[in-house]
Amino acid sequence: QPKAVPTLTVLPPSSEELLKGKATLMCLANKGFPSDWSLAWKVDGSRSSSSSSWEESRSPGKDGKYSWSSTLRLPADQWEKVGSVTCEATQGSQTPLSETLRRDQCSQS
Repeated sequence: QPKAVPTLTVLPPSSEELLKGKATLMCLANKGFPSDWSLAWKVDGSRSSSSSSWEESRSPGKDGKYSWSSTLRLPADQWEKVGSVTCEATQGSQTPLSETLRRDQCSQS
């Protein structure tokens, strides 16, 4: 099967969650092949530090391509200071793919 580049989507934290003092961001990478893509987070351009925890899960689809998701957890007060969050997908020596979510683009409801 030829290599396939996954599509990246970064989902912002919900406003309900922010009211509880937490911010959970999700990075979804859909339909990549082979399965050795890895996801990493950058907060304001630098690799996310130990202040964030994240999990990664991967699952093969019916078409044999893989989907990944990675969760980044930040305290809401830290999220309020963040300018942008980037999810980066890398595979081997290829140029990383990245998708950036700017906090000021999120609806502050």
